[in-house]
Amino acid sequence: MRRSALLPIFLVVLVDILGMTLILPLLPFYAESFGASVLEVGLLVSSFAACQLVSGPILGALSDRYGRKPLLLLSQLGTLAGFALLASAKTLAVVFLGRILDGATAGNLSLAQAYISDHTAPEARTRSFALLGVAFGLGFLVGPGLSGWLATRDYRAPIILAMALSTLSIVTTATLLPAEPAPRTSAPQAAVTEGAAPQAGRRLGVLSWGQYLDYFRRPALRGLLLRFFLFAFSFAVFTSGFALFAERRYTHQGRPWGPREVGYVLALSGLLGALLQGGALGRLAKRFGEARLVTAGFLSLGAGYALLAPRGGLALLAAAAALAAFGSGALRPSLTALVTQRAGRGEQGAVLGLTQALTSLAQLSAPLVGGVLLSCRSLAGWAMLAAAASWLGLLVRSDVGKDVASNASN
Repeated sequence: MRRSALLPIFLVVLVDILGMTLILPLLPFYAESFGASVLEVGLLVSSFAACQLVSGPILGALSDRYGRKPLLLLSQLGTLAGFALLASAKTLAVVFLGRILDGATAGNLSLAQAYISDHTAPEARTRSFALLGVAFGLGFLVGPGLSGWLATRDYRAPIILAMALSTLSIVTTATLLPAEPAPRTSAPQAAVTEGAAPQAGRRLGVLSWGQYLDYFRRPALRGLLLRFFLFAFSFAVFTSGFALFAERRYTHQGRPWGPREVGYVLALSGLLGALLQGGALGRLAKRFGEARLVTAGFLSLGAGYALLAPRGGLALLAAAAALAAFGSGALRPSLTALVTQRAGRGEQGAVLGLTQALTSLAQLSAPLVGGVLLSCRSLAGWAMLAAAASWLGLLVRSDVGKDVASNASN
C-alpha cells in the first residue's frame, strides 16, 4: 500500500478511536446521572448498534460505488452531530437521540478497512490491518484514562474533547486522504467463485439479507464470519458492561469505582494492545499464519474474561486485562484479513459492510444479555458469558487452510 495513503487513514482512525474511547468508559455513568437503570444503559448501547446494523451495509455499498472518502466524511459528520447532542443533553431521551444519530451514520472503521483493502495485496493485509490495531491500542491507551481524569471534574468535558477530535478527524480526511474510489466492478477471484454468492460487481442493499446469507454458503467464508461474530459478541459483552461490572465489584477508598478507575484499566489494555500490534503481530502472522493466531486469540480472550469471574484483587484484574488485550489484538486484524482474502476485490466494501453488520448485531444483543445478568448482580455469570462466546469460537470449523492451499496451487 502506498505510504501517502496509509498515513492519513491511520491518522483518521486514530482520531476517531480517541473520540470513541473518550465516550466508552463515561457513557454508563453519564446515563446513570440522568436516572438510567442497568437495563436502560444496555438499551443505550444496543440502540447505537441497531442503527449501525441498518446503516453499515448501506455505507459499504455506497462506498463501493462512489468511493471511500465521501462516505467516510459523511460518517464522521454524523459522529460529530451525535457528540454535540450528548454534550447538550438535558434528559435521557436526548442521550438516546445522540447515540441513535451516531449509529445511523457509523461506518468509519469498515470504510477505513475497505480503503486499505483497495490498495493492499492480500498477503500484506494482516500487517496493514494491524496498523488499525495500533490505532485502537493507542486510542484505548490515551482515551479512557483521559476521559476518567476529565470526568472527575465534569462529565461533559470528555464529550466536548471528543467533539474537538471528531472535527480534527473530518479536517484530516478532507485534506490529507487521497480520493481514490474503489472499482465499480471487478472479476471475482478464483477462490470465491464457489457457491451462489452475488457477482463481484453487484452491490447489496440494506434489505438484501438473503443475499448476505450467500456469503455464509461459501465454505471459505462461513466459518470465518461466524468466528468474527463470536469475537464481536464476546468483546461487546465486555466493553458494554465492564464499567457497570467494575462499579459493583471494586472499591477505591471506600467508594465504588467510577469513570477514572474504569478508564485506567481500559488504558492498560490499550497499552498492551498497542505493544502487540505495533510490530509483533506482523511477525507472528508471517511465522505462524493468521489461522493459528485466531486460535491463540480465542484461547487468550476467553481466559482473560474468565479471570474476571472470581473475586480477586488488582493483580488478577491486570492478568485478565493482559490476556484479553492479546486476544482481541490478535483476533481483530487476523479475522479481518482472512475475510478480505476470501472475497473478491470488487466485493471488499460489501464483505466489510457484512462484518460491520455482524459487529452491530453482536453489539445489539450482547449489552441486553449482559445487562440482564448485571441487573441480577450475577457478576460471575456476566464474565463467563464473555468467556464462553470466545471459547465457542474455537469449536467453529474454518476451511481457511484448505482454501489457502487451493489459492497457492492456482
